[in-house]
Amino acid sequence: MEIALKIAGGQFNPIELNFIRFLIGGLALLPFTILYLRKNNVKITGSDWARIALTGFVIVVLSMTLYQLSIGMTTASVIAIMLSANPIFGLIIGFVFLKEKLSRTNVLALILTLIGLLIIINPFHLTGAMGIVLGLISSIIFGLYGVMSRVNGGKIGLNGLSMTCLAFLFGSGELGILMGISHIPAVAKAIPSGFAEFANIPFFKGVTLQNLPLLLYISVLVTGVAFGLYFVSMEKVGILQASLIFLVKPALAPVLALFVLGEAMKVNTIVGIVVILFGSLITLMGEKIAYGVMAIFKRNNPEAYPEVDELEVVKDKIENSELAKRRKAAEVAVHDKLEAKREGQEVPSEN
Repeated sequence: MEIALKIAGGQFNPIELNFIRFLIGGLALLPFTILYLRKNNVKITGSDWARIALTGFVIVVLSMTLYQLSIGMTTASVIAIMLSANPIFGLIIGFVFLKEKLSRTNVLALILTLIGLLIIINPFHLTGAMGIVLGLISSIIFGLYGVMSRVNGGKIGLNGLSMTCLAFLFGSGELGILMGISHIPAVAKAIPSGFAEFANIPFFKGVTLQNLPLLLYISVLVTGVAFGLYFVSMEKVGILQASLIFLVKPALAPVLALFVLGEAMKVNTIVGIVVILFGSLITLMGEKIAYGVMAIFKRNNPEAYPEVDELEVVKDKIENSELAKRRKAAEVAVHDKLEAKREGQEVPSEN
């Protein structure tokens, strides 16, 4: 995604590109959303629309605008890594505001992720500082959006795909209003010369037949389909497992950026990627690894852990329950009756 946005960024105003991609991405998901609303008879109230509008503002106007600006200020691979840390920020936000459980493995993953980000940023030899800061803020806000989308979608009765679609449409509409305000002469003159991209922001300037395929790829596949599937998978398998997609980005993006854009990978970037990948693996598989190690330790030290396997305990309880005893007694009674009848006359065998 970052590579495609980097290529397209040179042909469009960054705010304009953000507006176009989320507008088209939302429209691409709209037929599926309408079908879902009709099939499940979902009624959206005024307060529900306000929730959707706020969610759209957070993702489109705030997070993705900062994200698009950051890509133009620093390398695409670094920004991809920044965005990949958003599930960790989502865990923190869920813990602080929703009182969601944060295990020790999640805390360890958080620490490793932050260490990896610091290694990549390399504050002692900082280059492209503004782009990195904007990318980090964008990732934090994206984590907030993930929490808001889940909570608000659940309260309204929308699935992940429908909530994504409506948030994109509302967010692009809100961004479009701000773009329109930038055309007011007084506002355009008040914007400093160093921020010229915020004055007289075009809506569809530069769209040609040559760049239309790239624009549709970014809008429909990268934005609409990818975001929608991410939140659908989050509903099916949970936020941690769905975040597996972000585990691929830190490893894949720098390699693609190297071959497509010619962006060289620095040593600190590679080290930071490894640390973040390790932190993400702990987030996704930490509990399994912990229980696996405990199981091995118990097998090798039975004296230290004399307790029986939980499955064996459950099995023993079932076998010795009152219902099991009654069933055994009934089987014995039936067997005795069959034996008595067999002695008096020929009857079918008990089998």
